[in-house]
Amino acid sequence: MTPGQPQPKVNISQSPNYRESYANSVQVRVSLWDFFLMFGTVNQTAPDAVTIQNFQGVYLSPPQAKALSNVLNQNLKQYEAAFGEIRLEAQAQGEIIQ
Repeated sequence: MTPGQPQPKVNISQSPNYRESYANSVQVRVSLWDFFLMFGTVNQTAPDAVTIQNFQGVYLSPPQAKALSNVLNQNLKQYEAAFGEIRLEAQAQGEIIQ
């Protein structure tokens, strides 16, 4: 888009297979061409057993992944300003936070 050119009108609609789901697990795979986000739900079935059931995978281009990161960071800052800091608990697996 060139400077002075009017912004296009954006229409947003849901496709017939649109759905909303809850995820408490997101796994990320990165390649040279894209980012792959796999969403799922975690269920601890025993003290020493966790099951992750993945239900949706989404590919993003690197620019779109960065735009998503920016939007999430901005919204997290606003959330924490309103409700307080979000603290992440380190997992026992080498202090990896998932």
